[in-house]
Amino acid sequence: MTPTQSGSLFIGLMSGTSLDGIDAVLVEFNETLPRLIAADTTPFEPALRADLLSLCLPGANEIERMGRADRALGQAFASATLQLLQKAGLPAAAIAAIGSHGQTIRHRPNSDQAFTLQIGDPGTIAEMTGVTTIADFRRRDIAAGGQGAPLVPAFHRSVFGGDRNRVILNIGGMANITALPADREMAVLGFDTGPGNTLLDSWIAHTRQLAFDRDGAWASSGKVDQGLLDGMLADPYFSQPPPKSTGREHFNLDWLLHHLAQRSDLNAEDVQATLAELTATSIVGALAQLPFAAHEVFVCGGGAYNRDLMLRLERLLHPRLLGHTGQLGIAPEWVEAAAFAWLARETLAGRPGNEPAVTGAKRACILGGIYPAGR
Repeated sequence: MTPTQSGSLFIGLMSGTSLDGIDAVLVEFNETLPRLIAADTTPFEPALRADLLSLCLPGANEIERMGRADRALGQAFASATLQLLQKAGLPAAAIAAIGSHGQTIRHRPNSDQAFTLQIGDPGTIAEMTGVTTIADFRRRDIAAGGQGAPLVPAFHRSVFGGDRNRVILNIGGMANITALPADREMAVLGFDTGPGNTLLDSWIAHTRQLAFDRDGAWASSGKVDQGLLDGMLADPYFSQPPPKSTGREHFNLDWLLHHLAQRSDLNAEDVQATLAELTATSIVGALAQLPFAAHEVFVCGGGAYNRDLMLRLERLLHPRLLGHTGQLGIAPEWVEAAAFAWLARETLAGRPGNEPAVTGAKRACILGGIYPAGR
């Protein structure tokens, strides 16, 4: 494969809140829509995944454990990149840059000293792959007074904007929306709506020792408990106005167990059904916070393949159109990784990558640090 335009090929690396693996995409950017040339997912080694999960909450010996995981994750990102290049039949020299999201292990955008922390050593990625690597995208937005998230709305605007009021809904570990008004003079909006798959994954792992609920089959077998749902929806995050972002620090198994503490009468499958309804209901509630009515919602992320969750959303969103981003040109599972390839391109070009109206930053910023190729 030969690039059609010099410097038009970028790789995006994404590891999200669900910690289900490393998504790697090779994207060609040209005058029209980005073109995915190759894509791959590399599962985490169980020991590394366990280390990363343990770092998402405070614990003993954190700095030592973080240092080891940072390097190991950088090596895993580099290996995923090399595997992708082999799959595409391209040398490292053909790639302009890698955009690496890293793995978020702590996100505190609303503290007195706001910060966000993503690991996955970009120096190691650049050295092992021989490709210039751009990483640590979120901290500059935080420094400019923003939430550091979500960052994908600028990409969504670039590739998914249309002539109708449209929402791009990403359902990963957390769920977030990008509101794309048909009126191009209006600002793009976006924020995290709350939990996506993370509580569903945590509960099935806790009760059935499974990594996830395939197709939402277990959730579909249960019944929603309205009392539990109302209690969870009373969490202040859901009524907080945007800009806002969240993560495992807030919505996690301990949060769920706190809500279940007085509800020993519930069947496990009913809890799962209620968690699915929580995700769907909080998403639809977030749409009501937008300054315009969304005519259509296109879903990306792993949640697009959760049949039960999509049926719940379809019921709550009716009569609005519900689809997935594959209908707009990029398959749901690759959108976020493609977004970080795009963000790498923007950084190299000296263009801002954040949307201040989304993150709350006081200005648009060029994001990320550049780690030159280790050639």
